[in-house]
Formats: sequence, C-alpha cells, structure tokens
Amino acid sequence: MRTFGRLVRAEWTKVRSVRRWMVAAGAAVVLSVALSTWFASASSTDANDYPNYLDQFHFVHQPLTGDGAVVARVRSLAASQVWARAGLMVKQQAVSGSPYAAVLLTAGHGVQVESAFGTSTPGALDSAPAWLRLTRTGSVITADVSTDGVAWTPAGTATLDGLPTTVEIGLFVSSPTQAVIERQFGGTHRADVATLATATFDHVALTPGAGTWASEDVVTPPDLAYEPVLPGGMSESGGTFTVTGSGDIMYVVNGDDDVILQALAGILLGLIIVAVIAVLTISSEFRRHLIRTTFTAAPLRGRALLAKATAVAGVSFVVGLLAAAGCYALARPELARNGFAAPNYPVLPLTDPTVLRVIVGAGLLLALVAMLAVALGALLRRGAAAITLILVLLLLPTIFSSALPFDVALWINRATPVAGMAILNTRPTFSTAISPWPGLGVLAGYTAAALLLAVWRIRRRDA
Repeated sequence: MRTFGRLVRAEWTKVRSVRRWMVAAGAAVVLSVALSTWFASASSTDANDYPNYLDQFHFVHQPLTGDGAVVARVRSLAASQVWARAGLMVKQQAVSGSPYAAVLLTAGHGVQVESAFGTSTPGALDSAPAWLRLTRTGSVITADVSTDGVAWTPAGTATLDGLPTTVEIGLFVSSPTQAVIERQFGGTHRADVATLATATFDHVALTPGAGTWASEDVVTPPDLAYEPVLPGGMSESGGTFTVTGSGDIMYVVNGDDDVILQALAGILLGLIIVAVIAVLTISSEFRRHLIRTTFTAAPLRGRALLAKATAVAGVSFVVGLLAAAGCYALARPELARNGFAAPNYPVLPLTDPTVLRVIVGAGLLLALVAMLAVALGALLRRGAAAITLILVLLLLPTIFSSALPFDVALWINRATPVAGMAILNTRPTFSTAISPWPGLGVLAGYTAAALLLAVWRIRRRDA
C-alpha cells in the first residue's frame, strides 16, 4: 500500500503534466504582479504634506517673561468625550504646532501631565474639583496637583529645549471629535464630528503679576487640518472663568492606508485563478472517470483525496509566495513615487518581518483556498458548480457586507472564509474585523471541515 508521501508525489506528477494548469499557475503570478503595479501607478496620497500632530483647543492666556507659575482649580468639566481636557498650559506661542507642556484634568482618565504631543504621565487626581499648578524654571516645566490648594503633590516635569524668554501661559480646554460610522453600499466611511467641552476654573493666579487675558482658538490652518472643530469661548465673572473648547492635542500617524496591502492589491486575481485550477484538478477526473483509476491505485479514497489537496496546496503556496514577493517588489516603489513614502510610509525591505509575514501569509492563504477548492470539487463533482461556490464564499461576503449594519458586517467578515484575507493586513483600522493569524485560522477551519466532509462523502459514493 502506498505511503502518503508517494501519493502526494503521484498527484504532483498529475498536476505538472497538465500543461494548461502550469501555464495558468504562472499566469496567476504574472497577472497578480501586473495588476498590483497598475493599481500602484493609479494611487496617490498627500499625507506627507500634513503635520504629525493634532493641536487644536481654546486658549485663555497671557505672556510670561522669564520664570513664573500659574495656578487654578478646575471646578467642573462637562464633556461627552473621555479625553476632553481642561487645564493649564505653557506654550511657546499661541500657534498650532508650537512646543508646549500642560497639566490637565480629563473627563475620563483623571489628571495627566502632557508635552511633545505624545508624552503623557498620569497625575494623582481622578476627578474635579482639582487644583493644578504649572511652574516654569528656564526650560523646565513642573506640574503639581492638590485637593485643597495648600498641600501640593508633584505630578511630573517636562523639558522644552529652546524655549524663548517670553512664552504664553494660561488655561485651555479641548474636546476630541466623535467618530460616526456611515454605511453605504460599496464601503464604510468614518466621519469625525466636532464636539465641545465646557470647564469652570476658579482661584486663577498668575505669578508674577496678572495682565489682560487673551481668549482665542488655537487651530490648524484649514488646508492642513485633519479634524473639524467648533468655535470656543470664555467668560469671566467674579474670578470664575467658564471656558468652552473643541479639538484635540496628540501625536498622530498621518494617513491610515495599509501600504503593504495596497502593494498586494492584485493578489486577489491570483487567488481566483488558483481556486479555479484547484477545482479542475479534481472535477476533471470525475468528469472523465479517471478518478476510478486513481482509486484503483489507491484504494483508501480519503487518503488519495488528501494527497491531491496537499499537492495542489503546495503548488498554490509557491504561486502565492512568488506573486506576493513580485507584487511588493514592483508595486511598492511605484506607490512611493506617488506619495506613499517616508516619513509616514517608510519603504520596508522584503526582509522586514512584517513584509515577510504578509508574503508567507499570502502563500498560506492561496494554499488553504486551493485545498478548500479541491474539497468542494470532490463534494460537487462538477467544475462549474464548485468554482461558483468557491467564488461566492470568497467574494460575496465582502460585497454584500458593505450594505449591512456595521456590527453585522464585522461579524460576517470574521466568521466566513473571507476572514483569511486578514493575513494581508498590516495596519488595523476602525473597520478591521479580525487580526491576521486568527483570520487565517478561520479559513483553515472551513478548509478542514470541507475536507473532512469530502472524505466522508467520497468513501460512501461511487466514483
């Protein structure tokens, strides 16, 4: 009785002896690379023209020359967003993007000490009322917090190199946008809606002295802005300041395009070709009654079917590797020429772990799809029916999920064979349904189930 390895070699001999199948496998590589390169030449971005930060808020401030400090109690903060902020800030200029340091109370994460659009240290208080103090000593900004304005607790420090002699210091309020998911047939769109937060400050004191408070919105120029903001404002009565502000202060990664996935855009065509080849390798034997010869030589029908699936999967794995590597090698430089370049989209080499994961993942994806296609071909025994079914399983969930409620679409994309496509993703977004390896695991589960069912049926049905 033949060993499984000898059966696999025999099935590989069958595959390579059919010239049109090998030509189609080569075409899958060439056409995938050509399509990816064409898509790359038609894609463009201007993400590098935008700043790598958000810096929008309402600022109530005065100039401070030399060393000094500002103290205030945040008596209340009314906001719909947990990262709405109300606090004290030292800023080089009242201009978006200039260096700053701040101690602030958030609506949902307590007191924070922030600087440089990305450095954040939790303070010792969780909610209003909160006494805050910000002290400048040269280029060093020190933050303290208190529950009563008498006993102070250090909260953090920040060093702002190159800080000029005169800076702006005072109160600020910000409130991030709220994401609204809009579903339209053919895609998902995320809309960012501006929000407002309102804070009251009292016991406001600026040392040395106190001049006239300026009140203004610090906003990014419209042609460089990421997110919408609403006008803020300030009113003062009896030493109590009521400040309303909109916007956010944080470091951002410009653009959310998955540039590696874009470089592999043509791999879907290769996937379809491989699925068709895989179906034909088994359905043609049933159609021509050659399967009887196969089962005569290998009486254990289930083992023979698994050997065929393994041989086809091996060819498909190689096709996936070559197609993915070729797509990335040729399409990625084209994308870079069209704006997808450093700093926001660094061009990674083929040896980069993320790139390697995607290339190997593409090979595994095609291999699993090929095995699923063989199983469906054995179950249905008709090439047209099996090809239609495999394409429906791979394409229909993606097409129709775009017309369904967002949560339903996410479940469809994580619970059907199309979840395997997640192995090509490298940059998660709000619409990411499942992470790469679990997604491939879902496809592997469907493939295993289909193969087991095919083995069961083929043992109980005449050839």
